Amino acid sequence: MITETQHVQFDSLGLDSGATLEPVDVVYETYGELNAERSNAILILHAFTGDAHAAGVSRKTGKPGWWDNMIGPGKAFDTEKYFVICSNVLGGCMGTTGPSSTNPKTGKPYAMEFPVITIADMVRLQRMLIDHLGIDRLLAVAGGSMGAMQALQWTVDYPDRVAAAIPIAGTWRHSAQQIAFNEVGRQAIMADPDWNGGDYYGGKGPARGLAIARMIGHITYMSDESMREKFGRRLREKEKFGFDFEIDFEVESYLRYRGTQFVGRFDANSYLYITKAMDYFDITNGSGSLAAALEHTQSRFLLISFTSDWLYPSYQSQEIVNALRGRNKDVAYCELSSNYGHDAFLVEVGEQTEVVRGFLASTYRMLGGNK
Repeated sequence: MITETQHVQFDSLGLDSGATLEPVDVVYETYGELNAERSNAILILHAFTGDAHAAGVSRKTGKPGWWDNMIGPGKAFDTEKYFVICSNVLGGCMGTTGPSSTNPKTGKPYAMEFPVITIADMVRLQRMLIDHLGIDRLLAVAGGSMGAMQALQWTVDYPDRVAAAIPIAGTWRHSAQQIAFNEVGRQAIMADPDWNGGDYYGGKGPARGLAIARMIGHITYMSDESMREKFGRRLREKEKFGFDFEIDFEVESYLRYRGTQFVGRFDANSYLYITKAMDYFDITNGSGSLAAALEHTQSRFLLISFTSDWLYPSYQSQEIVNALRGRNKDVAYCELSSNYGHDAFLVEVGEQTEVVRGFLASTYRMLGGNK
């Protein structure tokens, strides 16, 4: 399946901060065909450092999508049955308007003049895209990690526009620990002298700080067991310690590689803005109970968590499930066994596929679908 990115521009977008962006670009990809009734559309919501290229092989880069093992013919999100959409989030650096985009008022990148954004702002822009595509109601919204936050936001902000929601390995608000990890990453970037107050475009850029931020983040995506199995205490191309501060262990080499690789594809300012949006996220808007916040949702729900995920542990998904059940909502929950930690939603596709496939099929039948 060869895929191409598509682009649309909107005149303006009002933000929770009170600011307005004018204009706003959105980059997205689609897979499969929209049926005549326009009832088979599924919106895939990417995680923190993801992008619109969720599936297939990019015509531009030749690389597979970040969730290619879940989206495609015969897969969990079966593109022979469903029309699947994925867009890069607001604040990103993969084509949708973000801090590296040109500020029309200055002709230069926004940098830190870009307004602070929220998950609700991201979803508001996605709703504009869905309107542009002529889709009145989505069959489902689905995503892992930050994608799960967006899925929940959809059900609260646009309850009549979503038939089903699949939040995977997510939460309804960040804990103090989750905020703390993000803050360390932000401080690593801003402490890099090449960050230059965010005004580094056309120059060197905060490569060291961004690489460290990614290294910290990547540790949280794995589990103790997966790191032990993958690296243990093995030395890197040596038989004894070097007694210096160069690389000794395989895990050190791996983290440095991940950090360096990340610098080549992601914008440091986007890192700041998107992590702040995640930290601000609270589906209750800071008032009332979780159950009350979900009171007016009309979606069916399937929540999935993983046993070894310590970044977004299962109890956070279970809190959502309990709140939905307390309001007599249609909700299913699966905790899947995995050693991969938070990254399990990207790599553990066997059981996840079966659960998602069955849930989507039953939802589609309930809505009168014929596939």
